Amino acid sequence: MLSSLPDAFAILFTVEGIATLILGTTLGIVLGAMPGIGSTVAVAIVLPFTLSMSQAPAILLLLAVYAGSVYGGSISAILINTPGTPQSAATCLDGYPMAQRGEAGLALGWATQASIVGGLVSAVVLIIAAPQLAAFALQFGPIETFALILLGMTCIVSVSTGSVVKGLLSGMIGIFLSLVGGDPIIGEFRFTFDNWQLYSGFNLLAVVIGVFALSEVFMRASAKITSVSELVSFRGIVFPKLAEWRGRRRNLAKSVLIGNVIGVLPGTGAATAAFISYAEGRRSSPHREDYGKGEPDGIVSSEAANNAVTGGALVPTMALGIPGDAITAVMLATLTLHGITPGPKLVEDNPVLIGAIFAGFFIINLLLLPLGTLLSRVAAPLLRVREAYMMTAIVLLCALGIYFVRGNPFDLLVMGLAGVGGFILRRQGFPMAPLVIGMVLGPTLELTLRQGLILTDGNFFAFFESPIALVLTIVAIAALSLPLVRAALRRKPA
Repeated sequence: MLSSLPDAFAILFTVEGIATLILGTTLGIVLGAMPGIGSTVAVAIVLPFTLSMSQAPAILLLLAVYAGSVYGGSISAILINTPGTPQSAATCLDGYPMAQRGEAGLALGWATQASIVGGLVSAVVLIIAAPQLAAFALQFGPIETFALILLGMTCIVSVSTGSVVKGLLSGMIGIFLSLVGGDPIIGEFRFTFDNWQLYSGFNLLAVVIGVFALSEVFMRASAKITSVSELVSFRGIVFPKLAEWRGRRRNLAKSVLIGNVIGVLPGTGAATAAFISYAEGRRSSPHREDYGKGEPDGIVSSEAANNAVTGGALVPTMALGIPGDAITAVMLATLTLHGITPGPKLVEDNPVLIGAIFAGFFIINLLLLPLGTLLSRVAAPLLRVREAYMMTAIVLLCALGIYFVRGNPFDLLVMGLAGVGGFILRRQGFPMAPLVIGMVLGPTLELTLRQGLILTDGNFFAFFESPIALVLTIVAIAALSLPLVRAALRRKPA
């Protein structure tokens, strides 16, 4: 991949490349600062507009929105005690108390510096780990790939908040939706009910936008939230001096490590990393008594960890095609929509593209410093915008984005039905990430299964003669069994 770096830099350092990085990071910070939108919805809003772009700028735009939104969530967390994204929930615990005593600018300064360090280290982890993992996976054939996708499907369990059964059912709905259209082997149409609009299956983009962005609008509307918190005094970011980091560097390093490790593990997520890091910081910090009262170490613990997750979470997504959470599931869908197949051969087949993505992700995290300083002043007044206006703008953006991709009104119908269906499912406690994971991985799961059966003359048990497939299957079974084991242990008397 090193030989492709000059070509990768040639893609990045163009007017289009630089504009994409700046625009994406800007949008991410602003959208991330808006309570109720979050990283997943922010990425979903921008997704339709990337389909008219070439591959590298489109993916870099979404990566910039992703990384920017994770950082942007800290702005509202500190200024109005409402995390713009779930990843910044732990930042409220010490960020808002600092703001209340007149140190909002300094609190955002700690958050900005910790976020940049966490993001840059995660970019290095992505650059080093993803190619190595992908190189090992090049040994995979259809049977091994089936076992890998089967393992990837088990991450439905880990991203199923609440009921695992509901998460599995949601994943099955996604798999069923992926079966609509032409058979991958013989080409016969399935579940189309003679509707020619369904011959090519459901538009993945319309479903993703519907179940994430549109259903979120319906959820917010049903909550009838009309008030907006008042802002504390804020005159701009104030960065802590280098001397103020004395005694806090160990906490920063530990938080970055926690974020990267948790990021690589599918299904955990940045919110989990932030709270685990916060708890560990409170346990080991010399300032532990001040946690929850406006202690900078609390902000550092949360923001360093949640930004470190971004690069780590992309490692299994890029190298193995296994999404770790809802956001990387949307990223996986994006790669698929642009004709890129995530997985073992991604690095080998697209060295220039991958080089541009890795280098671009590093630059995105550097951009958080100047753009965060500038946009925090802009985003603060936007937090006063009534939520009804904000949600209306989201619906219009989604509809325009979907329609202009193919100019097909049927896609608007699919988006609307997906939004209504997603809203109903979410009200009943069904998570949406498994549905998208099932829809994205379903076609590959079916294709590799049937190819493997052809190679083994219909003998499914021959799949386990491959050592790699056997190990992956055992790991998948263990991942599915783990929640049952935990539930059984909880039933035992103390």
